[in-house]
Amino acid sequence: MFVTTQPDTSRTLSEKNADIVRATLPVIGAHINEITPIFYDKMFTAHPELISDLFNRGNQAAGEQPKALAASIATFATMLVDPDAPDPVEMLGRIGHKHVSLGVTRDQYQIVHDNLFAAIVDVLGDAITPEVAGAWDEVYWLMADVLIDFEEDLYASDGVEPGEVFREVTVTEKYDLPGDVTVYTLSGDLSVPRPGQYTSVGVKLDDGARQLRQYSIIGGDATELTIAVRREGEVSGFLRDRVDMGDTVQATLPAGDLVLDDADNPVVLVSSGIGSTPMTGMLHHLATTGSSRPVTVLHADIDEEHFAQREQMAGYVAEIPGATMEIRYRTNDERIDIAEYLPAGATVYLCGGNGFLQALRDQIAALPADRAPKAVHFELFSPNDWLIS
Repeated sequence: MFVTTQPDTSRTLSEKNADIVRATLPVIGAHINEITPIFYDKMFTAHPELISDLFNRGNQAAGEQPKALAASIATFATMLVDPDAPDPVEMLGRIGHKHVSLGVTRDQYQIVHDNLFAAIVDVLGDAITPEVAGAWDEVYWLMADVLIDFEEDLYASDGVEPGEVFREVTVTEKYDLPGDVTVYTLSGDLSVPRPGQYTSVGVKLDDGARQLRQYSIIGGDATELTIAVRREGEVSGFLRDRVDMGDTVQATLPAGDLVLDDADNPVVLVSSGIGSTPMTGMLHHLATTGSSRPVTVLHADIDEEHFAQREQMAGYVAEIPGATMEIRYRTNDERIDIAEYLPAGATVYLCGGNGFLQALRDQIAALPADRAPKAVHFELFSPNDWLIS
């Protein structure tokens, strides 16, 4: 599922409600991290199937998902009332892709609305007058409608109805890589992934919950997707221990906005740890299509033993004329200095953990204007509650 358009953030608040939101944003913002846990507790109590079958229980337990929701709402509201605030279109695009990879539909936004506003009243009490509630109601539905419209476009791009993205797939290949990583090939009625996209894999755990996790696609077509899974968390552990060749699991049609573009300018792929998986998918595409695009690959890992996809990535690099690959290992106290390898006019793709991506973003921001990349795209393997501008 992929469209070249971005979410439409041109909608505006009514003037009266804009004044109210501007005045109450500091109060709402100051309490948003108190509001969101109460919201989730209310929602999961009323709809236990959501925590069982849709939301990632690990992210909920760690508090990451509530923080991500809080950041997205506060950021969107700020854009509506501050003309100098950045447009959160990239944030909304990432959220939209995550939603379609989980089969989220329009009716679920009403569930979120009802429980979120009940939580706001619980925390702020009499401060939430009918006027304040009405203003923030407009904020919520403006953001929801932006996402719903974008998500319906994504569903339509693959010719499916909203939410109809899950497929029964069969594991036709399974083998281990270094670094506690296992590769799976999933076969079924799927769709062709764009290089860099992911699929959500769902398994039925022993307590009856259907849990989902996104995995970047190394390569695939309309009938096969290949993913690399590092053993961490409920779903990955279940796949490793309980799912073998010939078994069936659920997988969604590919989604994700970290997609290799079709330009011919230099491309720089930067990853850390298992963040190498979408980069491997991009390298697979560049190698198999005979691309002559200048390619630089930078990867950081603990040590050589933990770099799961080293041989695969190096093999693809060798097939691309002029491509280069640099590796840095933390046990050797080595770090990536992107300025050393960034050609003029490059498009940069980043994938890794929060700290790694923040460090690379800081390096890029510090570059002089004449050395700045043409564009920077990123993906991180956790709810993106901080890297949202």
